Amino acid sequence: MWNIANQCLSSRLLLGTAQYPTLDILKSAIVNSGANIITVSLRRQARDTKNNRFWDDIKQLACHFLPNTAGCRYADEAITTAELAREIFQTNWIKLEVIGDDYNLQPDPFELAKAANELVKRGFEVFPYCTDDLVLCQRLIDYGCRILMPWASPIGSGKGIINSYALAVLRQRLPNITLIVDAGIGRPSHAVQAMELGYDGVLLNTAVSMATDPVRMAGAFRDAVLAGRAAYEAGMMLERNISQPSTALLDTLFWHQEVQK
Repeated sequence: MWNIANQCLSSRLLLGTAQYPTLDILKSAIVNSGANIITVSLRRQARDTKNNRFWDDIKQLACHFLPNTAGCRYADEAITTAELAREIFQTNWIKLEVIGDDYNLQPDPFELAKAANELVKRGFEVFPYCTDDLVLCQRLIDYGCRILMPWASPIGSGKGIINSYALAVLRQRLPNITLIVDAGIGRPSHAVQAMELGYDGVLLNTAVSMATDPVRMAGAFRDAVLAGRAAYEAGMMLERNISQPSTALLDTLFWHQEVQK
């Protein structure tokens, strides 16, 4: 069990809801993942107002909704989207995305900070999607963010953690902040690595939704997050630059032949 935004949860895996082959596969993947938090898009809600099966079925899973501001490029646009999401989903949680580059979908640090500052003032629990830049993360904390979601690599790339040093520094420098790796996770081993760094959770979408078997892959990520967290809490051995035998040689038997005179 762990706490995030004043909620006690059983899973450290957060799951997206986009790009699944069918609604039934999505629901089965969420159940098999064990996720307590799922991200949802306001734009999908607006598009599906005439067919509410998606929302009716998802609500039955009893997960916490984390609406996002996907597609926003300016602070004002993200703030408006967040206000609409709060009214529709009846939650003050918001995954804040303010994209600054079309090629790698990197967050715009200036617009992101501006939006986060205003949304915190308006009573939102802001989950900002950001890069692994320490100064930006510190500024978001100064504005009142209690949760940060730095990327592992560009959204949907599946490259995994491309700068483990930067993510490790964030964990060391921000010990009291909830840190969730968001974006770029492609394999369960990537999730293990993130959790071994001491991160509190992992958010992913494409790695499950685009898998050959999304439901089974959801279970693989469930187990990976558990394994990575257990390893971190158990305390892993330090790396060495030289070899060291795992078996002591003090009691090793040896044969000695007396020299005949």
